Amino acid sequence: MIRTSVWRRMAMVGFLVAVAGLEARPASAGDPTYRQGENIFIETGVEAPDRAPSWYAPMAGKPYAPVFEMLATRGTQGRYYPYTYPVTLKDMIRFHGHDCEGTIHAAASARVALDVLFPDGIIDRSVLWGISGPSPCWSDAVAFLTGARIQYGNLGYFKDARYGHAIILYREDTGVAVLATWKKGINNIPGEPVMLPGAVDWKPEVDSSVVMKLKSDVKAQGGTPTPYQVDLLRYLQWKHVNDILEHPLAQSYQVQVLQNFRWEDWIDPTRTIPASIARTDTRLKNYPYRPKPISGPEDAGQ
Repeated sequence: MIRTSVWRRMAMVGFLVAVAGLEARPASAGDPTYRQGENIFIETGVEAPDRAPSWYAPMAGKPYAPVFEMLATRGTQGRYYPYTYPVTLKDMIRFHGHDCEGTIHAAASARVALDVLFPDGIIDRSVLWGISGPSPCWSDAVAFLTGARIQYGNLGYFKDARYGHAIILYREDTGVAVLATWKKGINNIPGEPVMLPGAVDWKPEVDSSVVMKLKSDVKAQGGTPTPYQVDLLRYLQWKHVNDILEHPLAQSYQVQVLQNFRWEDWIDPTRTIPASIARTDTRLKNYPYRPKPISGPEDAGQ
């Protein structure tokens, strides 16, 4: 059961773990849209998540492959569903089109961020905004998990390229924003720093420096890598994410609650649309029910 005091404590955490140098108007932390077990009763775990490994998602069955319990609304003008549905790496890979290390890293980063934003484990897609780098591996993951979209104005891209392989998830009802990224030691993007101070305390099977050098060769614009290099890069990336998912995610990924978060301070304004579209599928999510479960024509005005 989640009470208001929990969310207020979460908001105070934001003032203690701020991003250095961020100066902005304070975001007022509010109450959650609902409180599970108090004014709403949502059943979770009613559908088993699909964790069976497959040729396109061999890592889905790993011990720490992330699973998400998602809460959505009924149709385009409906209330909250009374149940959650599970999302696994297999669902995210189908949406993205292929398995890749980016999708796995983004999913794992989102999992540790969502643990902070939704301590009851129920992820409310109606209140989430997201920021990622321009890589579709990361932006697809953020859009799929949050429901944020460019046309709604709640899906953005970092203006600072150093955050290319991090994400920010923002919960609009409580005003809490969380930055999540990998720890130093599993990062393998050439020339990109890890933007939070944490480092892994376990030894990965794949040497990130080897992968960085290989990526520089394989991904070079106009380059002509050897067939062996192409195969080797794929193999090392596959081996790397499978290795990571053998460990608790907190050993490989890190989060920071952002003080005084303002959306416009973080996003690239050149990668937005001029006029956003109002989102309507969440408008009636808390709408009252009829006084009687079955009503006739005389109750049409109620």
